Amino acid sequence: MSSFEIYTPTAEEVRSSELGGRIRQFNYRYVGEYGEVQPVWLSAKDSDSRLVGGVRGFVFPNWFRIDILFVDEAVRRAGLGSKLLAAAEKNAQALGARNAALETFEWQARDFYIKQGYEEFARIDGYVKGFYLAHMKKSLQP
Repeated sequence: MSSFEIYTPTAEEVRSSELGGRIRQFNYRYVGEYGEVQPVWLSAKDSDSRLVGGVRGFVFPNWFRIDILFVDEAVRRAGLGSKLLAAAEKNAQALGARNAALETFEWQARDFYIKQGYEEFARIDGYVKGFYLAHMKKSLQP
């Protein structure tokens, strides 16, 4: 039996991306080479140049993964969220995304995403303080 040491890597080791490179080489045997992660970042400011919303996500390899979509409470229900999401999806499609996926807690925006064409495909009940986490997806193909 081999002996192993489990340790916290240095910042330099993490920056070197050796671990990521090794998993990519393994994956390439199954799906072929794929491109790098491509960010999709959009922000919205009001007439006073205050940040009131934005989207942060990435395309990899053919999926748009939405990490954050936020709209300030003061401007919700004015259509900004729909506009941000539509613009982000359009940018993601231009980068090759054919589908989109995200996670949202039940107190956040599940109903909003359903109105935008997303479907809940899985749920983790009791994820935090008795609330569920919804996994959602949408086809971006016409």
